[in-house]
Amino acid sequence: MSYNPKHMSGKNHEVSHEPVNKGAVAQKVVKQSFLQGAIILTLSMAIVKAIGALFKIPLANIISENGMGYFGTAYNLYAVLYSLATAGFPIAIARMVAEGYSLGNYNQVRQVKRVSLPIFLITGSIGTLIMILGAGAYTNYVQNPGAKLSIICLAPSIFFCCLASIYKGYYEGISNMMPTAISEVIEALSKFIFGLAGALFVVKYFASEYANTGMLLGKAVSDSDAVLISYQFASAAAIVGVTIGSFLSWVFGWAYFKVKGSGITPEMYESAPPAESGRTVSKKLIAIAVPIAIGSLVSSFAGLVDTSFLLRRLGDVMVKSGDVVLNMYKGLIPAENLVDISTVPNFLYGCYNNGLTIFMLIPTVTTAFGVAALPALTSAWARGDKNEIKSSIESIMRLTSLVSIPAGLGVTALAKPIAELLYGSTGASEIVGRTLVILGIGAIFSAISTPISSMLQAVGRADIPVKLLFIALTIKIAVNYVLCGIPVINIQGAGSGTLCCYLFMTVAETIALIRVSHVRFSMKLTFIKPAICSVICCAAAWGTNYVLSMFGISIKITCLAAIVAAVVVYAITLLIFKAIPKSDILMLPKGEKIAKILEKRGWIG
Repeated sequence: MSYNPKHMSGKNHEVSHEPVNKGAVAQKVVKQSFLQGAIILTLSMAIVKAIGALFKIPLANIISENGMGYFGTAYNLYAVLYSLATAGFPIAIARMVAEGYSLGNYNQVRQVKRVSLPIFLITGSIGTLIMILGAGAYTNYVQNPGAKLSIICLAPSIFFCCLASIYKGYYEGISNMMPTAISEVIEALSKFIFGLAGALFVVKYFASEYANTGMLLGKAVSDSDAVLISYQFASAAAIVGVTIGSFLSWVFGWAYFKVKGSGITPEMYESAPPAESGRTVSKKLIAIAVPIAIGSLVSSFAGLVDTSFLLRRLGDVMVKSGDVVLNMYKGLIPAENLVDISTVPNFLYGCYNNGLTIFMLIPTVTTAFGVAALPALTSAWARGDKNEIKSSIESIMRLTSLVSIPAGLGVTALAKPIAELLYGSTGASEIVGRTLVILGIGAIFSAISTPISSMLQAVGRADIPVKLLFIALTIKIAVNYVLCGIPVINIQGAGSGTLCCYLFMTVAETIALIRVSHVRFSMKLTFIKPAICSVICCAAAWGTNYVLSMFGISIKITCLAAIVAAVVVYAITLLIFKAIPKSDILMLPKGEKIAKILEKRGWIG
């Protein structure tokens, strides 16, 4: 799993002749500890998600659940092709860079970056072309042709994200999470500014054109068709913002590297052993990337299954038992969808997609833990440092549980208030709230499984998450097929499929990680204590919301008050149950001072 520089021969290895930027490259590498990197990425993710909420929530109000259905259809196809084009290589780059740096093979580190460029140029170009050329066939297959323009507008993002991933993977490998954090924020801001502006402009322009001429794009259309057509183009305009964001993310990565350089000094390059040949490094990069890419592809395919499978399944239900579905959501479905009930599946999927937006907030945060942990754990594994391996795994598992369990249970406890807080008091919000009850629990397991997958990749077993994902996806498809085909359950069954999928993944990956790493961690400290504290804080949240709502206080105030109450109660219960060990406190800024204060009061073990 690692190479020994002492065994290199001049025949099989070469010095990379990439020119050295003596200004920027002379700077020493900026490294962060796991916790520092995790904090940086978590803060950036919090900013990104806040911007994302500011983007998607008003976007949903601008283009409605119908437009979000087109948006989600495009995004789920994009996720699969993006996984094929990029998912494995950034992680492979980070892993090889981390291993090379920890062993002092700095020329190998430079060689890894150099050979990654042509690979990403090819995969990015192919991914973009496939998405453009296949847009029509895909949207016809999922019976949602209105999403075709959105898919075409999103396609160039694959190319730009490929290029941006080179810089993200490189800097993550040398434990500098700042470039990734900044580029993610730039991408989110661009999506927010250009996407919202584009969607709002299109909706207003089309509304004005139809009001003045009774036509859209030179054709006479009905009122309901005018609404749906405007949503199609508005969704595409919003997605243009995503493409612009991916372009600017790449520009930032390129400019950062030009200014800051590789983070390795010329002296470090000169003292290091020669790099392996470009062909050898490319083969190693591909060997690491392929199983990771397949795993990411399978995971993304789950989203594609949600789109293609759910839309077709809901379409069948509407044909056979449409009256049951319409009665179940009586008063909640917009009038334009009732004119042509064949559009109801897209509306329901749009509601589910809005629920997934909230669901994804939790695993997105814990993804940062996995990214931050990868270089440290890879380095420890390459050096055979058993103590650091154990410490890294235990810290990641505890931190993940402390965040994911209360967040997921909180979404379940406050499902309806959260949906109304974010999407307004509409019929669609009522449907979103129903999906969140199950999705909140599913988010816990999704959030826990994500860093475990990263840790398995770090210890050289990227194949395990891939194999388990195939099984998990099969479970998801089976559950969705059965439940979503029952008229009185319909779209609500998708949440159960997601829950079963990630529950299996979490249990199976945890067992695999223990067997591979030979690290056994305390179940009581890792899962049981956070779960107890989470149940207590969620009970406080539900009770606060219930009591305040009895006094006629607005849903926004009661929901926010309930969340604040949950946070306060959770913090107190963590201290009472001594759920945070001293070793984790010491990793924080000014950790020794904080630990002394908590120890004096008997709040940490």
